[in-house]
Amino acid sequence: MQIDQISRVRNFGRSVAVEVGALEESFLNRGRPLGAARVLNAIGLGYQNVSDLRALLKLDTGQLSRLLRSLEAEGLIETTPNEDDRRSRQTRLTKAGEEEFTIYEKLSNERAAAILERHKNAERLLDAMDIVTIALSRENIVFEEVDYASEIATKCLTAFAAELSARLGVEFDLKKSGDPELSQMKHPNGTFVVARLGDMPIGCVGVKGRGDTLAEIKRMWIAPAARGLGLAHRLMTTAEEAARALGIETLRLDTNSTLVEAVGLYRKMGWSRIERFNDDPYPDLFFEKCLRSDAEDFARGE
Repeated sequence: MQIDQISRVRNFGRSVAVEVGALEESFLNRGRPLGAARVLNAIGLGYQNVSDLRALLKLDTGQLSRLLRSLEAEGLIETTPNEDDRRSRQTRLTKAGEEEFTIYEKLSNERAAAILERHKNAERLLDAMDIVTIALSRENIVFEEVDYASEIATKCLTAFAAELSARLGVEFDLKKSGDPELSQMKHPNGTFVVARLGDMPIGCVGVKGRGDTLAEIKRMWIAPAARGLGLAHRLMTTAEEAARALGIETLRLDTNSTLVEAVGLYRKMGWSRIERFNDDPYPDLFFEKCLRSDAEDFARGE
């Protein structure tokens, strides 16, 4: 790795430390450093189990204990044994803690807005921030099945349609692209999986089923800031495993040759070209994959 690259990373770290107030003895002028404020914030966001706090904030046991004790001494939190597991502890905000959490949220939002206002192209800055956030927190990415009509699914689908419109040079209409009924994207017919980092959706994929052994992969998308981390492969693998669990034996998908990254992924993962199987106006390539293993075929006597 080149010295110039190392220097740029260190310069970035120094700038961020100053900008976010990491060096302030009284973060946002509230009388406590950033570490204690961050613990208070995490508890307010719902991370009440002490082990969850430690994992989220990447703090050792001793350091977290000291921060919790300081917040208890201020009357901002209470720590009690976990009723479900007496070996662990959980925390909660007191009324004073809830008030302090609200103040921190307001001041932090104002600081964030001030940073964006100083940049001529706020969206470009936000895109860069997303890349850094995802790169540094990739181990916290969660894959979960959600309702196709949920808010987080809608955010993914909106971004998916906007990107395809730009890349295909047409106005991509989800309803003209084999838009599934809700029942086709939920158990026992299919599923919809979202990859997220906190409340930030960074990818999605759906299995559109009809209750038999044939289904389609739909709405495969990865946020630009999350590309290059292997998430597309992980999402496709998750979709294939979910399909197997639903008793689906064959998957199909359609795509456009303009999307060279997607086409390369499908071929690498063992998908085979087939003839057109729908009247969707956007795709020009069609693929299929058999999910039954040789062992399953043998067991069936095939």
